[in-house]
Amino acid sequence: MKLNTHMRVARISDEVWEIAPTEKEGMLVPARIYATPTILQSMDAGVFEQVTNVACLPGIKRYALCMPDGHWGYGFPIGGVAAFDVRSGIISPGGVGYDVNCGMRLIRTDLTIEDVQPQLERLMTELFRRVPAGVGASGFMRLDRASFEDVMTNGARWCIKRGLGWHRDLDAIEERGCIANADPSKVSDQAVSRGINQLGTLGSGNHYLEVQVVSSERVFDEETAAAWGITGHDQIVVMVHCGSRGFGHQVASDYLKVFEKAMRRYDISVKDQQLACAPFASVEGQDYFAAMNCAANTAFANRQVITHQIREAFTTVFGRSAEDMGMELVYDVAHNIAKVERYPEGELVVHRKGSTRALGPGSSDLSQRYRATGQPVICGGSMETGSYLLAGTAGAVRDTFASTMHGSGRTMSRAQAKKAIRGEQVQKHMKQRGILVKAVSMSGLAEEAGFAYKNISEVVESVDRAGITKTVAELRPIGNIKG
Repeated sequence: MKLNTHMRVARISDEVWEIAPTEKEGMLVPARIYATPTILQSMDAGVFEQVTNVACLPGIKRYALCMPDGHWGYGFPIGGVAAFDVRSGIISPGGVGYDVNCGMRLIRTDLTIEDVQPQLERLMTELFRRVPAGVGASGFMRLDRASFEDVMTNGARWCIKRGLGWHRDLDAIEERGCIANADPSKVSDQAVSRGINQLGTLGSGNHYLEVQVVSSERVFDEETAAAWGITGHDQIVVMVHCGSRGFGHQVASDYLKVFEKAMRRYDISVKDQQLACAPFASVEGQDYFAAMNCAANTAFANRQVITHQIREAFTTVFGRSAEDMGMELVYDVAHNIAKVERYPEGELVVHRKGSTRALGPGSSDLSQRYRATGQPVICGGSMETGSYLLAGTAGAVRDTFASTMHGSGRTMSRAQAKKAIRGEQVQKHMKQRGILVKAVSMSGLAEEAGFAYKNISEVVESVDRAGITKTVAELRPIGNIKG
């Protein structure tokens, strides 16, 4: 099998591959890639270089990991996972990503495609009006500095207190929508100015709001699906993919500069400057962690405000209350974050960059609602191919620091996609397939064409077969809003 790397890649199992520390000077642990042989062959050379670079970082434990949706990213590969000792290890913005707590949220309904199809055009127009999208988009909320700092500290709880959601929503959000150790004093004025007016907005790139349908024949685990309110029978659900917007981007930019200087102070060298880092226990490391948590909480709040707007849009179009339509939150999970978690090695700083937490059944970190099933894992595909709902497993906790894939993963750059097709063509093709798309930018739509992404079904199959997640249901798009 020919791969895009000069390093030897050993087959551990049908879905797990390993690069030994002997393959690159400085590696402290092996690098492991989760993928089918086909997916592994298609991975770009950057994945192999970046995951082995991560394996050289101080204090790393067990393995540097890459999920099957992996592709070249900033510092870490997208799909990268790495855990570092809280005392001897580091924290790196390159292992979190610029869009801190970019994540997924899924809302179920009692509506069916028969209810929605006649009103789909009106519904998508209303959603497009209520949820601003695109680069630099501002939301309907106007906050002062004190209120925005309250958002940074309290996340989704801030929204619930102000009637922007239901209190039970919190039980369906990772960390109940609020991560501790957030300190607004560690956030720059420039970050505040970029984020203060963006609450309730989608942004651009691969962020989207999608109306989807779940048919009975695409529910693979009926018991788990039913526990989460997923019944099939052409049921309508709504998926949201977005994060902390310009606020998180500025936090990352600010601390990358800080860490470049800190590395000299702490005598840390890295294989790639994009892996700029600082000891987690250092002043700089703790400052970034506090600022990153502010951005993470803001992202939870952002998705909560969007959820409120989605419920309002459905109420306007269908003339029924959101409660009457059963618009409950299935789950909200982050996939660009670093968190302190406990494993057999002790307390570790787990970096997930384009990867998702996947806690198994019985985990005390899950609300009671998910203890029996394991954590819902929401994996977005391309806007043309659909998405998946999965469940976390004990295997993920054991093998991958409770982590799994987050989506399908790109196979070509945005620039390449724009050269290959026009946005108007993408929109026309999708309409012919029964998917109504509203986009702020036609060039942005071209960037997200389905052929620019891996086959989501094969990516999902690889993590299912590896035992780090269990497939629950497939979700097919019928309407999409793209920034």
